[in-house]
Amino acid sequence: QVQLVESGGGLVQAGGSLRLSCAASGRTFSNYLLAWFRQAPGKEREFVAAIRWSNGITYYADSVKGRFTISRDNAQNTIYLHMNSLKPEDTAIYYCAARRPLSGVSYYTPGSYDYWGQGTQVTVSS
Repeated sequence: QVQLVESGGGLVQAGGSLRLSCAASGRTFSNYLLAWFRQAPGKEREFVAAIRWSNGITYYADSVKGRFTISRDNAQNTIYLHMNSLKPEDTAIYYCAARRPLSGVSYYTPGSYDYWGQGTQVTVSS
């Protein structure tokens, strides 16, 4: 049974930093794409960042490029989202997701992901 368990959310002031973790278990993710999405109240779920487990290639949404960094720890089967220079508009529930390699399907598409975590709340105060 595949499980993705997020942790590390919380309340932080604007300009601050947080590190989210996603512990993955239940299968081998060696050829998977692992990603972070977020969803603010009243808004659709949106892509934040992704990393290819096999080679570490990363992808970012324009809104977080230069501020957020996604990374992985193969030994711990965990991915991280390092968030710096946080803004109030970063406030959302952050979800970890995983999918098999799919050619021709954008990694931006939430519906293309096979597995999801339960989410962790990030609140940035102004």
